[in-house]
This record gives sequence, C-alpha cells and structure tokens, in this order.
Amino acid sequence: MTAPILITGCGFAGCTAARELADAGHHVHIIDKRPHIAGNAFDEPDAHGVLVHRYGPHIFHTNSERVWQYLSRFTEWRPYEHRVLGVVDGKRYPFPINRDTLNQLYGLDLDEAGATAFFERVREPREPVRSSEDVVLNSVGRDLYEKFFLNYTRKQWGVEPSQLKAGVAARIPVRTNTDDRYFTDTFQAMPLHGYTKMFERMLAHPNITVELGVDFADVRQRGGWGHVVYTGPIDAYFGHCHGPLPYRSLRFEHEHLAGTAQYQPTGTVNYPNDHAYTRITEFKHLTGQQHAGTSIVREYPQAEGDPYYPIPSDENEALFKRYQELADVEPGVTFVGRLAEYRYYNMDQVVGAALAAAQKLLERLA
Repeated sequence: MTAPILITGCGFAGCTAARELADAGHHVHIIDKRPHIAGNAFDEPDAHGVLVHRYGPHIFHTNSERVWQYLSRFTEWRPYEHRVLGVVDGKRYPFPINRDTLNQLYGLDLDEAGATAFFERVREPREPVRSSEDVVLNSVGRDLYEKFFLNYTRKQWGVEPSQLKAGVAARIPVRTNTDDRYFTDTFQAMPLHGYTKMFERMLAHPNITVELGVDFADVRQRGGWGHVVYTGPIDAYFGHCHGPLPYRSLRFEHEHLAGTAQYQPTGTVNYPNDHAYTRITEFKHLTGQQHAGTSIVREYPQAEGDPYYPIPSDENEALFKRYQELADVEPGVTFVGRLAEYRYYNMDQVVGAALAAAQKLLERLA
C-alpha cells in the first residue's frame, strides 16, 4: 500500500482534493486545526435553532458547469439569488449600483439610455486603470464613489482604495438596468441542508480519515506521508522567512432576535459610512428556514486574527512571488487555495483550483 497523502485544511480546497484523490484509490488523511470540518463555510444551528454561518455569509454562485456538477454530487440545492442594500444617509439603496439606485438617490427618472448617459457624464476617466479607486471613479464618478465605496473599502481592507489592485473593485458591477441581484452567475443556490452537511458527504469515503483540532506542524512530524497538499497560509509554511504576508481578518458578532420574524428586507445590508461593522447579514433569507425568531451577524474587519482575505496590492504580490518561488521547488508538497496561493478566490474558484491541482498530482503519482 502506498503511503497516505496528508491534506491540511477541511475547507473547499482540502476537501475537494481529498475526495478526488480518494476516488482515484489513494489513502488520504485530512486535518484541520479547528474542531470542525467545512473551513470558513462551516454552518450549524445556533442556540435558538437557526442555521447560521459561523464565519460570515457564504453565498454560492458560479458560471462553471464543471464545478456546479461536481458539488451537486454532494448536495441538493435551494435556489437563491442574493440581494444587497447599501445604506447612505440613513436610507437603503440597491447595491451594486443600478438604475434604481440612481433614480432613488438623486430623485431622477432615468431609463437605460439615461442611466448610461448619467454614468458617462459623471465618470472620471482614468488611464491606465491600476487601482480600485481608478476602477470606481472611471465607472461612476466621485459622488457615488464616496457614498458607496470609499469608506466601505477603508473599513474592509484597512487601506485606501488607491492602494488596492483594480481587481478588488472590478468584482462589483455597475448596471444601467434594474437588475438588483448581487451576482449574475448562471448557477446561484445554497446547499439545501447547509455547507457542513455537504462537506460531510465529500469526506464520507473509505479512503479518507479526518483528524480535527490538530496543528499541521505536529502531524507532519509523524512522517510517512506520500505527499502533502497544503491549503494554509503560504508564508506560515515557510516560517515567515521573507516576513509575514498581510491578510485581513474579521470579527463576527452574532445576535438572535427572538420574536422578530424578519430583521431586514434583503439577505445583506451594507453600512459603508456608519458603524465599525461593514454589513449585517440575516441568515433566514439565505437558507429559507422558517422560525419565529431570526439570527443576524455583524462583520467587523480587523488586522489581527485568522487570515480571511489576502490583501491584493502590488507590494504584497511581490512578496508572495518570493514565497511562490520557494513553493515551486518544495519537494512533495502541493499548494492550493486562497491562503496558499494568496488569491482572493471565490468558493467556486477554490473548487476549480483544487480539481486542477488534484488532477496534476494524480498524473505525477501515476
């Protein structure tokens, strides 16, 4: 029997790789430092019986039929299209910005051509477009930038939008129609019984063993691993030898509101200019659960704590490249996932990256 493959992290990257390798006949031992599987997508009923996402809302969406079909092996789906409102001067407006946002905010009555002309009139052309600030000013101009983006970005990332790479803001569309969905992907849904149940099915394989509440360094020292698939922070793997890569963390403030059937009109409401938190999410919108009360979460971005988001800047990318050079020549280790690749991946992108990494590894092990 060949030596088992060690996988660190029971999130999307680790579990996808584990299942692919196990299905191909390899024995896999997957670990996580937390006491549960599912990584940041972990969900569970709170003390009041409402299914909540412990590490903030996870909304599944993808244009990849391959990723959709792959995850559909492990879950049924509840159709769900996420909608977000942004609060400006005490009033809620559709976000991302669309024609309704303009009409409500400025007291206008624009049609689609009028909205297009409005954006053309107020935009501040930027050439080249290098930063997130450039992206937004180039698209919607200064007033909308300051009302919806500037302070939200400062809170979320802890830096000025001018210091963030363009791709961060480019994730948020601007629309001249009245489509108020946050995402327009072909496939949009939530796992019918929750993410944790989906991950349980992914790991339910005779070739997979799971060990929780353990540190990678301790398990690695046991030795005897045929290969390692590492999904943690790449700088931590190499002992921060080039200095720490900056990550953004979050603190979550969960609250249950007894006797309140619905707290807010959409799944998420953004607070770009008020409060220390960036947004409030109400989970029953996402899950469709029926309950006499409701549970919400407020998100407070912070510098310290578990790494959630790589901070996309030119300086950080240059530092990551130095670690990537080490990873490229590290024998017997595959690096995959948001933290290991220092990429601001969506969930479906993590699955896609893990499927590709597992296929590459299977070819090498054949």
